[in-house]
Amino acid sequence: MSITVNIYYTGEKGAARQFAQEMLASGTVERIRQEKGNLKYDYFYPVSDLETVLLIDSWEDQKAIDLHHASPMMNEIMKLREKYDLHMKVERYVSDEQGVPLEDQSFIRK
Repeated sequence: MSITVNIYYTGEKGAARQFAQEMLASGTVERIRQEKGNLKYDYFYPVSDLETVLLIDSWEDQKAIDLHHASPMMNEIMKLREKYDLHMKVERYVSDEQGVPLEDQSFIRK
């Protein structure tokens, strides 16, 4: 059972995008992707909201998330959040082990 956390970072005057760029440029994103249990760590920009960045962050299980939260990288991330004065909205999803139901598969174009 994997866990996906969507984090919406919102700031002012492009701060959220600057935060995401600094996370990438500093190598922090790549280090997180190398952590045991990380499945995905990607930033996206909503088309209709220039002041928000969406982080999609997926992990194998809660233990992997807990290890990540206990790592020194979390202090770096928290300092950057403060630097850019970001506010967060968080959504958490647990994977459906059965996958996409047959009834829904006809709506997916591959």
